[in-house]
Amino acid sequence: MQRENWASRLGFMLAAMGSAVGLGNIWRFSYVAGENGGGAFLILYIISVFVIGIPLLLTEVAIGRRAQQDIVGSYKKLAPTKPWFMVGYLGVISAFLILGFYSVVAGWSLYYWWNSVTGALTVEPASGYAAEFGAFTSSAYAPLFWHALFLGLTMAIVLVGIKKGIEKTNKILMPLLAIMLIGLAIYSVTLDGAKAGLDFLFKPDWSVLDDPSVYIAALGQAFFSLSLGVGTMMTYGSYLSHKQRLPGATVGIGVMDTVFAIISGIVIFPAVFAFGIEPASGPPLVFITLPSIFSAMPFGGLIALVFFTALSLAAISSSISLLEVPVAYFIRARNWTRKFASFISGLIVFLLGTAVSLGFGVWSGVTPIGKLDILDSMDYLASNIFLPIGGLTMALFLTWQFKKQEALEATDMQTNPIRNIWFVLVKYIAPILIVIIFLNAIGLV
Repeated sequence: MQRENWASRLGFMLAAMGSAVGLGNIWRFSYVAGENGGGAFLILYIISVFVIGIPLLLTEVAIGRRAQQDIVGSYKKLAPTKPWFMVGYLGVISAFLILGFYSVVAGWSLYYWWNSVTGALTVEPASGYAAEFGAFTSSAYAPLFWHALFLGLTMAIVLVGIKKGIEKTNKILMPLLAIMLIGLAIYSVTLDGAKAGLDFLFKPDWSVLDDPSVYIAALGQAFFSLSLGVGTMMTYGSYLSHKQRLPGATVGIGVMDTVFAIISGIVIFPAVFAFGIEPASGPPLVFITLPSIFSAMPFGGLIALVFFTALSLAAISSSISLLEVPVAYFIRARNWTRKFASFISGLIVFLLGTAVSLGFGVWSGVTPIGKLDILDSMDYLASNIFLPIGGLTMALFLTWQFKKQEALEATDMQTNPIRNIWFVLVKYIAPILIVIIFLNAIGLV
């Protein structure tokens, strides 16, 4: 079966940006930055993106492009007699686990988007937004409908193919998302009291540099923000032709991912501080704090509509990259058609998501790992264990399995003036830093 390719380098870059720019950029980055010293953390984060993020991104994309295979097939093709491919299976499992809970939360975003369309969102419920959110997420059927709808949209894009589905969608979504977020950021900084929010995000608190956990937080955010370790970037890289140059493309992706994260912070925190609300992270920030702000601000209904449209677009652009990981695997390993592989993969994700959704209601007492509920257990397994192992393996594979010259050729770094720095970073520095991130994630550091 003839393998597809991206129609253009820009198409690949926008798709990879779409993979990296997701819900985490919008609700996690700003909070982590503010809690860890604002501008001081931001500087550490940007350094981390260039020291660990972009070098590993280049590594992952290069492995995929060289092999022209899915994550399991890439390791099998490039090292047929070695057991590296076992980690590829972890990537496929990780994609299922992450998309299993991601599509549920993205379904909540679609639900809030619909309430923005109808105007219901900006009318504060008698019981308050927190109680309303709790009632919605704990109900048996409503969240499953929105989970299924979001997953259906994701499957519809992936089953069309690389050029006409994933690439075409991201060429529309990413510019649209950028315009919406920039517009929201401009509006947010004009609010009375916005300066306190900008200070929270940007004013450096240099005293935090004495705390080792801040460095680990910056490294972890750089690693997870760029979708590293799960195989999305390797899979996307496998659809690149060898004519496309990688270093410039991966730097562009890393820089734009960081810009999106910072703009999201400028959208959220001036508004949060303007209304005197304590900043939060994750779903409570987006589904409880912000709706209460939208209901009180001028043009709140319109702002809510634009915000939840942007949030849903960011979720879609990430989810299609996650679904493509198992789809690409099944197409090669099982010789399935793209449509059938998309359907089976989507069905598995739907069943996982059903368990996650019911974990907020009738299965709320189910705690697979320690005291963690179903969503947090899946997140812990994928994000804290499988992803660092995946990222570590990719770094070791390219720099230890290959000769140095082969690694430089695979990444188009043969004549690059910083080729030796890149090689040392990926071969020695990045593995040590990933081990630190891993040990911190499982609570040993």
